[in-house]
Amino acid sequence: MKFLVIGHLTRDILIKGRRRSERVGGGAYYSALALSTFGEATVLTKLGGDFPKQFLNEFEKRVKLMVLPSKETTTYELTYLNENERILRLLARAEEIKPHELPELRKFDLILANPVAREISVETLEILKGAYLALDLQGLVREFNDGVGIGKIEPGHLRGVKILHADANEISALGSLENAIDSLKANVEVALISDGSNRGIALRKGKVYAYYPPRVGVKDSTGAGDTFLAAFSYFYRERPFIPALKIANAFTALFLERRNYNFTMDEVSEKTLEVRIEEI
Repeated sequence: MKFLVIGHLTRDILIKGRRRSERVGGGAYYSALALSTFGEATVLTKLGGDFPKQFLNEFEKRVKLMVLPSKETTTYELTYLNENERILRLLARAEEIKPHELPELRKFDLILANPVAREISVETLEILKGAYLALDLQGLVREFNDGVGIGKIEPGHLRGVKILHADANEISALGSLENAIDSLKANVEVALISDGSNRGIALRKGKVYAYYPPRVGVKDSTGAGDTFLAAFSYFYRERPFIPALKIANAFTALFLERRNYNFTMDEVSEKTLEVRIEEI
């Protein structure tokens, strides 16, 4: 299968006490790596000349890159207060990905839009909805004032999205949880609302489910939601909804345990036994 992942790769500056380090980040990075285990993944992104080329060396062994030029690279500063809490600050932002910059979408079996800093406009999103589209809500609703907050989004902007993912905080962009669920029922085929290792909520064609991921002890959950969305989007094309949801949870749990995607589908299948789903 061929996958197109759209979103900014980022420079992430990590501050932990007196330690300062940098790494490549962005939801598109993790989603593309996850999808590359199932087929050919291409990333459409915008980068400035300041993006460290060494960050891409290993990445380009797994994925294809379509890099559009930008004056700046999207850069985040992440200050860790402890293992579970961090302050996020946007230092620089690459330019939006415009509708005319999109490749021919019909060449791809799945489009996964994973913005991190409002780089996908409503106009671009409308074009993407003409394909089989999975979308992460985070970068559509982020607001940048003194830090990074959550703004609002018109539910109608999501109409036509095949699969939507948001975490328990981001979903507040649609109002209360009850209002969000009603909005998602009316506008998307599948919605996934994750909450780390806690109970998540999934919707499909009007039905609401609770799912319980495997318990894994991890210090770094970066990329979990991106991996979950990518894995589910692939498996949902291959399997019924409930099996796809179970195996996507198992796949994500193994990624969190190992911080890589070097595991077998037999291991994923075994981990699936730890996932519980119930209709609510």
